[in-house]
Amino acid sequence: MAESDAPAPQHPSVPPARARFLKRRRDLATRVEEVAPVDASLPRGVRLAGAWSWRLLVIGAVIAVVVFLIVQLRLIVVPVLVAVLLAALLVPFKDFLIRHRWPRWLAIVATLLTLIVVVGGLFYLAIWQVTRESHDLQTQTVAAFDQFRSWLTTGPLGLTTEQIDGAFQSLWSSLQQDSQVYISGALSIGSTLGHVLTGALLTVFSVLFILIDGRSIWGWMVRIFPKNARAAVDGAGQAGWLTLRNFAKVQVLVASIDALGIGLGAFFLGLPLVLPIAVLVFLGSFIPIVGAVLTGTLAVFVALVFKGWVFALIMLAVVLLVQQIEGHVLQPLIMGTAVKVHPLAVVLAVAAGSLLAGIPGALFAVPFVAVLNVMVHYVSSGAWRSTPPEATAAPEGAIWETVPRPRRAPRT
Repeated sequence: MAESDAPAPQHPSVPPARARFLKRRRDLATRVEEVAPVDASLPRGVRLAGAWSWRLLVIGAVIAVVVFLIVQLRLIVVPVLVAVLLAALLVPFKDFLIRHRWPRWLAIVATLLTLIVVVGGLFYLAIWQVTRESHDLQTQTVAAFDQFRSWLTTGPLGLTTEQIDGAFQSLWSSLQQDSQVYISGALSIGSTLGHVLTGALLTVFSVLFILIDGRSIWGWMVRIFPKNARAAVDGAGQAGWLTLRNFAKVQVLVASIDALGIGLGAFFLGLPLVLPIAVLVFLGSFIPIVGAVLTGTLAVFVALVFKGWVFALIMLAVVLLVQQIEGHVLQPLIMGTAVKVHPLAVVLAVAAGSLLAGIPGALFAVPFVAVLNVMVHYVSSGAWRSTPPEATAAPEGAIWETVPRPRRAPRT
């Protein structure tokens, strides 16, 4: 009989069940040593590195598949993300109207109409003023360009026409190459008018249904997860939603201050196209750090074309002053408190988002990082174990509830 098959010696004080357990544990240890002698011979650090490596590879593969699906469905994903960002701004307004005893349907309709009127009105006024001033802008631009070329040839530089043309051609090529990622990102929203209209309609319908039944939509999504994970998922989602609402409100405030500061600077300098400049600065400010600077260069260009280089320098100083106020006062005090993201993380997120997805990536980078940071912190803190969030069951009559609820028996 082999040694491993021999019965284990039993001490008078050891129960038979305990003795059998000790024998099975010794047998299991012997089998592990016989089956995996190579793993046992490896250093512990190598085994840990190998275990981490294949797990990281699996996680990276899952992320790559998700990114691939998002890219393939970008015509749907981007409008839905825009709708979520708008809904985070509009839901508090709808709740405000409901608290003041507005009927629910009227509050939703009023909220949606307010969004359409405000956005449509701003674009209409901006396009109207650009159309009215387009002829003068074109004439002044051509005159300023000819004057600049003349100064290059007759001024102290003494350049030839061939050198000037070659320099402008090289500059134009570099601009086209550097801006290709932004152009491709912008076209990813919709390369044709049909795609743009489809995306706009999808955004409006998504906002509408989030306003109507957003809580039930979230409850349905939470119930996809296992029961043990629903409390953590629900709590993390609520924390992320609160952060997104704070980001939307604070970003509107910061964008309004940027647009007001640069717009007033252009107005006091007597520049044309003040309203389009302010609207573009407002929209561009939703891309932190770089958005208002890029749109503010339009004001500098208009000042250079219509007023000369002295007014252009003054306008540039105004743009830089507004950006300094935003970067050193508004972002640390207001935005940092609202989303709790370090300024370095904001810069890196915007840069990575713009490289990966162009303009949409730069727009959604900061809210994505802020929401992800809050959700991960909530799950890792374990707060959902002691104080689970509210129940996420869909209310009676949810529109996507495919299985009817059982009817209660009538009382007798």
